[in-house]
Amino acid sequence: MTDLQKASQKAKEFRKREEEILERAQELFIEHGEDKVTVEMIADAVNIGKGTIYKHFETKDEIYLRLMIRYEEELAELFDRLNESGSEDRAKLAKDYFSFRMREPEKYALFDRLEHKLTNKTSCPELVARLHEIRASNMDKLVASIKAKIDDGTLEDVPPYFHIFAAWALVHGAVALYHSKFYQEFIEDKDRFFSFLGDIGIRMGNRRDRG
Repeated sequence: MTDLQKASQKAKEFRKREEEILERAQELFIEHGEDKVTVEMIADAVNIGKGTIYKHFETKDEIYLRLMIRYEEELAELFDRLNESGSEDRAKLAKDYFSFRMREPEKYALFDRLEHKLTNKTSCPELVARLHEIRASNMDKLVASIKAKIDDGTLEDVPPYFHIFAAWALVHGAVALYHSKFYQEFIEDKDRFFSFLGDIGIRMGNRRDRG
Protein backbone atom coordinates (compact mmCIF):
# COMPACT_ATOMS: atom_id res chain seq x y z
CA MET A 1 0.00 0.00 0.00
CA THR A 2 1.40 3.40 -1.02
CA ASP A 3 1.65 6.36 1.32
CA LEU A 4 -1.25 7.99 -0.53
CA GLN A 5 -3.41 4.89 -0.12
CA LYS A 6 -2.50 4.71 3.57
CA ALA A 7 -3.47 8.35 4.04
CA SER A 8 -6.75 7.78 2.20
CA GLN A 9 -7.53 4.72 4.33
CA LYS A 10 -6.71 6.63 7.51
CA ALA A 11 -9.00 9.47 6.46
CA LYS A 12 -11.85 7.02 5.79
CA GLU A 13 -11.39 5.41 9.20
CA PHE A 14 -11.36 8.87 10.82
CA ARG A 15 -14.65 9.83 9.16
CA LYS A 16 -16.20 6.46 10.02
CA ARG A 17 -15.25 6.86 13.68
CA GLU A 18 -16.58 10.41 13.68
CA GLU A 19 -19.95 9.23 12.37
CA GLU A 20 -20.05 6.51 15.01
CA ILE A 21 -19.36 9.09 17.73
CA LEU A 22 -22.22 11.23 16.46
CA GLU A 23 -24.60 8.26 16.28
CA ARG A 24 -23.83 7.04 19.79
CA ALA A 25 -23.94 10.59 21.19
CA GLN A 26 -27.35 11.17 19.66
CA GLU A 27 -28.67 7.92 21.12
CA LEU A 28 -27.37 8.86 24.57
CA PHE A 29 -28.77 12.41 24.37
CA ILE A 30 -32.21 11.03 23.51
CA GLU A 31 -32.12 8.27 26.12
CA HIS A 32 -30.68 10.17 29.08
CA GLY A 33 -31.01 13.85 28.18
CA GLU A 34 -28.10 15.83 26.80
CA ASP A 35 -27.28 17.51 30.12
CA LYS A 36 -26.68 14.15 31.83
CA VAL A 37 -24.43 12.75 29.11
CA THR A 38 -20.70 13.19 29.57
CA VAL A 39 -17.88 12.85 27.07
CA GLU A 40 -16.78 9.77 29.03
CA MET A 41 -20.18 8.16 28.45
CA ILE A 42 -19.93 8.82 24.71
CA ALA A 43 -16.40 7.40 24.61
CA ASP A 44 -17.52 4.25 26.45
CA ALA A 45 -20.43 3.77 24.03
CA VAL A 46 -18.03 3.91 21.07
CA ASN A 47 -15.44 1.85 22.94
CA ILE A 48 -12.69 4.43 22.54
CA GLY A 49 -10.75 6.64 24.93
CA LYS A 50 -12.00 10.05 26.01
CA GLY A 51 -8.97 11.64 24.35
CA THR A 52 -10.00 10.22 20.99
CA ILE A 53 -13.31 12.08 21.21
CA TYR A 54 -11.39 15.35 21.46
CA LYS A 55 -9.46 14.52 18.30
CA HIS A 56 -12.79 14.80 16.49
CA PHE A 57 -14.77 17.34 18.55
CA GLU A 58 -13.41 20.04 20.81
CA THR A 59 -16.59 20.55 22.84
CA LYS A 60 -20.08 19.11 23.39
CA ASP A 61 -21.42 22.18 21.61
CA GLU A 62 -19.61 21.01 18.49
CA ILE A 63 -21.24 17.58 18.77
CA TYR A 64 -24.64 19.21 19.24
CA LEU A 65 -24.24 21.43 16.21
CA ARG A 66 -22.82 18.71 13.98
CA LEU A 67 -25.90 16.61 14.77
CA MET A 68 -28.21 19.53 14.01
CA ILE A 69 -26.40 20.25 10.74
CA ARG A 70 -26.65 16.61 9.73
CA TYR A 71 -30.39 16.68 10.43
CA GLU A 72 -30.88 19.78 8.28
CA GLU A 73 -28.76 18.28 5.51
CA GLU A 74 -31.07 15.26 5.46
CA LEU A 75 -34.00 17.64 5.06
CA ALA A 76 -32.15 19.44 2.27
CA GLU A 77 -31.83 16.14 0.41
CA LEU A 78 -35.59 15.65 0.71
CA PHE A 79 -36.21 19.14 -0.74
CA ASP A 80 -33.81 18.39 -3.58
CA ARG A 81 -35.94 15.38 -4.47
CA LEU A 82 -39.01 17.59 -4.25
CA ASN A 83 -37.55 20.14 -6.67
CA GLU A 84 -36.47 17.43 -9.10
CA SER A 85 -39.80 15.61 -9.06
CA GLY A 86 -42.77 16.15 -11.31
CA SER A 87 -45.97 17.66 -10.00
CA GLU A 88 -47.54 14.20 -9.75
CA ASP A 89 -45.07 13.32 -6.99
CA ARG A 90 -45.58 16.42 -4.89
CA ALA A 91 -48.26 14.91 -2.64
CA LYS A 92 -46.03 11.94 -1.83
CA LEU A 93 -43.08 14.17 -1.08
CA ALA A 94 -45.23 16.45 1.06
CA LYS A 95 -46.06 13.42 3.17
CA ASP A 96 -42.35 12.53 3.17
CA TYR A 97 -41.68 15.94 4.70
CA PHE A 98 -44.15 15.37 7.53
CA SER A 99 -42.84 11.85 8.00
CA PHE A 100 -39.30 13.21 8.22
CA ARG A 101 -40.25 15.61 11.01
CA MET A 102 -42.61 13.28 12.86
CA ARG A 103 -41.24 9.76 12.44
CA GLU A 104 -38.66 10.31 15.20
CA PRO A 105 -40.28 12.75 17.63
CA GLU A 106 -37.54 12.17 20.22
CA LYS A 107 -34.94 13.42 17.76
CA TYR A 108 -37.07 16.43 16.83
CA ALA A 109 -37.55 17.28 20.51
CA LEU A 110 -33.80 16.92 21.14
CA PHE A 111 -32.91 19.37 18.40
CA ASP A 112 -35.60 21.77 19.56
CA ARG A 113 -34.03 21.79 23.03
CA LEU A 114 -30.56 22.23 21.59
CA GLU A 115 -31.81 25.14 19.50
CA HIS A 116 -32.77 26.99 22.67
CA LYS A 117 -29.48 26.11 24.37
CA LEU A 118 -27.30 27.31 21.52
CA THR A 119 -29.22 30.42 20.46
CA ASN A 120 -27.76 32.69 23.10
CA LYS A 121 -24.34 31.21 23.67
CA THR A 122 -22.10 28.76 21.83
CA SER A 123 -18.41 28.07 21.49
CA CYS A 124 -18.84 27.29 17.78
CA PRO A 125 -20.26 30.36 16.00
CA GLU A 126 -18.98 29.13 12.63
CA LEU A 127 -21.08 25.98 12.92
CA VAL A 128 -24.13 28.03 13.89
CA ALA A 129 -23.56 30.09 10.75
CA ARG A 130 -23.36 26.90 8.69
CA LEU A 131 -26.59 25.61 10.26
CA HIS A 132 -28.39 28.86 9.44
CA GLU A 133 -27.03 28.77 5.90
CA ILE A 134 -28.50 25.30 5.30
CA ARG A 135 -31.80 26.31 6.88
CA ALA A 136 -32.02 29.42 4.71
CA SER A 137 -31.44 27.28 1.64
CA ASN A 138 -34.11 24.83 2.79
CA MET A 139 -36.52 27.71 3.32
CA ASP A 140 -35.85 29.02 -0.20
CA LYS A 141 -36.57 25.59 -1.66
CA LEU A 142 -39.75 25.22 0.35
CA VAL A 143 -40.97 28.69 -0.62
CA ALA A 144 -40.35 27.91 -4.31
CA SER A 145 -42.32 24.68 -4.04
CA ILE A 146 -45.23 26.39 -2.27
CA LYS A 147 -45.30 29.23 -4.78
CA ALA A 148 -45.59 26.67 -7.57
CA LYS A 149 -48.58 25.09 -5.81
CA ILE A 150 -50.17 28.51 -5.31
CA ASP A 151 -49.66 29.36 -8.98
CA ASP A 152 -51.26 26.14 -10.20
CA GLY A 153 -54.25 26.69 -7.91
CA THR A 154 -53.55 23.83 -5.50
CA LEU A 155 -52.88 25.97 -2.43
CA GLU A 156 -54.56 29.04 -1.02
CA ASP A 157 -53.09 32.27 -2.39
CA VAL A 158 -51.53 33.59 0.79
CA PRO A 159 -47.90 34.41 1.61
CA PRO A 160 -45.84 31.17 1.46
CA TYR A 161 -44.77 31.56 5.07
CA PHE A 162 -48.43 31.08 6.09
CA HIS A 163 -48.21 27.52 4.75
CA ILE A 164 -44.68 26.90 6.04
CA PHE A 165 -45.32 27.90 9.62
CA ALA A 166 -48.75 26.30 9.73
CA ALA A 167 -46.97 23.04 8.87
CA TRP A 168 -44.30 23.76 11.49
CA ALA A 169 -47.00 24.40 14.10
CA LEU A 170 -48.70 21.11 13.26
CA VAL A 171 -45.48 19.13 13.64
CA HIS A 172 -44.38 21.00 16.75
CA GLY A 173 -47.73 20.44 18.41
CA ALA A 174 -47.74 16.77 17.44
CA VAL A 175 -44.32 16.25 19.03
CA ALA A 176 -45.46 18.08 22.17
CA LEU A 177 -48.43 15.72 22.39
CA TYR A 178 -46.13 12.74 21.92
CA HIS A 179 -44.07 13.79 24.94
CA SER A 180 -46.99 14.74 27.16
CA LYS A 181 -47.45 12.08 29.85
CA PHE A 182 -51.04 13.20 30.31
CA TYR A 183 -52.15 13.15 26.66
CA GLN A 184 -50.22 9.95 25.87
CA GLU A 185 -52.88 8.10 27.84
CA PHE A 186 -55.46 9.14 25.24
CA ILE A 187 -53.39 8.27 22.15
CA GLU A 188 -53.64 4.50 22.01
CA ASP A 189 -52.38 4.07 18.42
CA LYS A 190 -49.47 6.47 18.00
CA ASP A 191 -48.44 5.22 14.53
CA ARG A 192 -51.93 5.70 13.15
CA PHE A 193 -52.26 9.06 14.87
CA PHE A 194 -49.06 10.41 13.34
CA SER A 195 -50.07 9.05 9.94
CA PHE A 196 -53.41 10.85 10.32
CA LEU A 197 -51.62 14.10 11.12
CA GLY A 198 -49.42 13.62 8.08
CA ASP A 199 -52.52 13.32 5.91
CA ILE A 200 -53.89 16.51 7.45
CA GLY A 201 -50.60 18.22 6.70
CA ILE A 202 -50.90 17.32 3.03
CA ARG A 203 -54.43 18.74 2.76
CA MET A 204 -53.82 21.75 4.99
CA GLY A 205 -53.85 24.98 3.03
CA ASN A 206 -55.45 23.45 -0.08
CA ARG A 207 -57.46 25.93 -2.08
CA ARG A 208 -61.22 25.61 -1.56
CA ASP A 209 -63.97 26.43 -3.99
CA ARG A 210 -65.67 29.65 -2.96
CA GLY A 211 -68.85 29.09 -4.96
